[in-house]
Amino acid sequence: MDKAKIYETLLSVKDGKMSIDEAMLQLKMSPYSDLGFAKIDNHREIRQGIHEVIFGQSKTSEQIVGIVEKMLENGRKNILITRLTAENATEIQKNIPLEYNSEAPLGIVARAEVPTANGYVVVATGGTTDIPVAEEAAITAEVLGCRVERMYDVGVAGLHRLLSKLDILMDAKAVVAVAGMEGALASVVGGLVDCPVIAVPTSIGYGASFGGVSALLTMLNSCASGVSVVNIDNGFGAGYLASMINRIGS
Repeated sequence: MDKAKIYETLLSVKDGKMSIDEAMLQLKMSPYSDLGFAKIDNHREIRQGIHEVIFGQSKTSEQIVGIVEKMLENGRKNILITRLTAENATEIQKNIPLEYNSEAPLGIVARAEVPTANGYVVVATGGTTDIPVAEEAAITAEVLGCRVERMYDVGVAGLHRLLSKLDILMDAKAVVAVAGMEGALASVVGGLVDCPVIAVPTSIGYGASFGGVSALLTMLNSCASGVSVVNIDNGFGAGYLASMINRIGS
């Protein structure tokens, strides 16, 4: 919806021609920006509280720049680009200031301070090789206004490493448990805390891990209550959900 249409809607409310609820519905259902190769959902933030995130995988740098420029034109801040290659990041930086994290890997455009939700989110990994997926989750949650406590390499092969951090773990509003191999970390964490646990299976492991399927099935079959599971290597989805949980009651 362009500025003129928004102004017209606000005037309709002011003049009593439209109720506030009707105006909000109109804003939520307003048109998108059609770039040909992409249709940008301009008012997702009104509906969901968070504006659209760009999935960078398989997109060209030109396409990403076009989407970002339109979002900036619409006043967006903290534009998150997930699964962004270093090559595309370099090309984008020639046109737009971009903060790039090669480990996650993701980019942030127009980073700005956002109100921090009460409480915090813990992001834990079974091993060091799970960190890239965990960082995608952690940075996503931070960009969306969460304080994040990282606990890396605390898997079940050395359970004392996790148990030594119980005070931090048990005060979290949500825990993101990232693990490959057999994926047992989520069940262990689920048996220790009273908050939601978001399990993220990773594609890390030897042949019989089947690219993360073994960890996925373990997490889906967890006997611990309060464990939900996102897709293999989906750190973004876990960080997003954790931020939503952390904002409840804030």
